[in-house]
Amino acid sequence: MSQLPDTPSSPSGPTPDAAPPSAVRSVPATPADASPALRVRTGDWATLGPAASVVRQRVFVEEQGVPAELELDEADALCVHALAEDDGGVIGTGRLLPAEAGVAKVGRMAVLPRGRGRGIGAALLRALTEAAVARGDRELRLHAQLSARGFYERAGYAVDGEVFVEAGIEHIEMARRLG
Repeated sequence: MSQLPDTPSSPSGPTPDAAPPSAVRSVPATPADASPALRVRTGDWATLGPAASVVRQRVFVEEQGVPAELELDEADALCVHALAEDDGGVIGTGRLLPAEAGVAKVGRMAVLPRGRGRGIGAALLRALTEAAVARGDRELRLHAQLSARGFYERAGYAVDGEVFVEAGIEHIEMARRLG
């Protein structure tokens, strides 16, 4: 079975700094354009996975045509997940993979159509960045869909590579130093 590339490169299991998250934590969602009712939580897959997988299915599989067998993987159990909710229910998600040598990867960022342009992606990214800083990560990397490049640049990420195709969609690798 193929995997999307934000899966850790070590198939033999978690690295020493890759302990799965154990607690759910609420993060203030305060971008100027975000709804005051927006709530972002971080936690483990066992807690947030059922709701996060619904968003990922709708955005990646149904909307973008990513093969369903690529969408969920064994890395989910090792990740810190972020889940955004508003008064209408779950609206977005993202994940932070275990760090390898202080470098972690953000992936599976997805916001439902009704939430786009409202600061929800920024709130999710901020929550995942805070989780990375809290565990001592030095750098974040991600594979941005080309259509989201500007979003990540505004969040402090810089392009680090050439355009490539992942799951049938053009992406570019981006990185951000922490600290």
